[in-house]
Amino acid sequence: MKINILLNDLNYRYDIYQMFNIFYSFHEIIFNQDIYGYVINVSHDKVSISHDGKDKTYTDFQGMGIKNYLKKVVFEFLTEETNNHHPWGTLIGIRPSKIAWEMLNKGYEEEKIISYFNEIYLADREKASLCIEVAKNESSFINKDENKISVYIGMPFCPTRCAYCSFASNPIASCKSQVVPYLDALKKEIIAINNYITKHKLTIETVYFGGGTPTSVDEKQFEYIMSVIYENFLLDKNIGEFTVECGRPDSITENKLITMKKYNVNRISINPQTMNDDTLKKIGRNHNSKDIKDIFKIARELNFNNINMDIIVGLPGEGIEEIKHTCSEIKKLKPESITVHGMSIKRGSALHERIILNDKFNIPKQSELNFMYGETRNLSKELNMIPYYMYRQKNMVGNMENVGYTIKGKECIYNIEMIEEKQTIIALGADGISKVVFKEENRIERFANLKDIRQYTENIDKMIEGKIKLLDSLYSHI
Repeated sequence: MKINILLNDLNYRYDIYQMFNIFYSFHEIIFNQDIYGYVINVSHDKVSISHDGKDKTYTDFQGMGIKNYLKKVVFEFLTEETNNHHPWGTLIGIRPSKIAWEMLNKGYEEEKIISYFNEIYLADREKASLCIEVAKNESSFINKDENKISVYIGMPFCPTRCAYCSFASNPIASCKSQVVPYLDALKKEIIAINNYITKHKLTIETVYFGGGTPTSVDEKQFEYIMSVIYENFLLDKNIGEFTVECGRPDSITENKLITMKKYNVNRISINPQTMNDDTLKKIGRNHNSKDIKDIFKIARELNFNNINMDIIVGLPGEGIEEIKHTCSEIKKLKPESITVHGMSIKRGSALHERIILNDKFNIPKQSELNFMYGETRNLSKELNMIPYYMYRQKNMVGNMENVGYTIKGKECIYNIEMIEEKQTIIALGADGISKVVFKEENRIERFANLKDIRQYTENIDKMIEGKIKLLDSLYSHI
């Protein structure tokens, strides 16, 4: 379906598009074509909006800049028209907690910050309070030492590709011949970067092995790459946090968990996304909720005492009862942290293709989504968890948020550093994006590895060279 807008000044096209996208996420939003529905006129002292016989003119700018005011009145118009309540208001930024963090650092009281979120962005008190909580909880972990870094290693294979996924996650059954060449190339990159870290006397704070699904390779291959990671990034380095995102229970075995223990992994993720078996089938997973419980039990028996579990709100066909069931089952398992993701319909995912092809996709109403998020918040409280990091994505169902909750003392420091972008993170493997933070200049430069597995393995020397060249621009003096 198309949303047609006649706009007198296209300088404001992006801002208006973003507001309409909150309310009409899966519609095509177009401007100034022959047929139109909405008419928006912007001038220096007023904004007028009309649609379907309804006309409104706004003139009280309240000292706001034209862009913020324009977004605010368009949001108010669409809220009234659709009768949908979007609790984040006009905020579309990835890291809204940064606003709270900066205001707290300037000495603003919490009530003043909450009022600011509401007056400027029309954001609910609950969301503003969440931003404040996250900012306070993460503040002691944010990196202040330019020579302290984190390392990310990516495994671009999965047992199957989930319907919502757009990451570098290739079904391993169809590319088994590429696994060994990939691991060899990854080993070469790991050794080169370790040599660089050692030469420049950089300190590794955290190591994060993600993907894809690191455990999708067989036990021998997993042992091989884990030994390489350990020998280069952990041995004799006193690393505080080594996370392996085990991911899907159909890829985790007891032997792989034993291997993780052997190489000093102290935080793992076992990610159900949902505890509803029908949904697991719909999204393309080869396991059921019992498999999740069984592998969680084995991890506990092996004394893993820092386990994260991911939940996705807004999965196909899921509503309030389904999220209640998921929360109830996870509460019984008592993980140390949960990460709540909003369903994001990304380009390149099977779900996005289905929507484009007008396939049936039941999206919960906004009121249902708000309630579903409330259930995950209740779960975190019942498990005595605090929110410690948060970010938002484009194309999220309901324009909501992703939040990490944890028992105090079990925070994933890598997650905080990755989201807040105050620390250099060196990313290895296909589709890994390194971020080099120049603190004095308040800027970040990135280097992206190739996403395609074959291209990555064939061009590994060039990627190592490019990454080191970028790192040299910050660390060559050391």
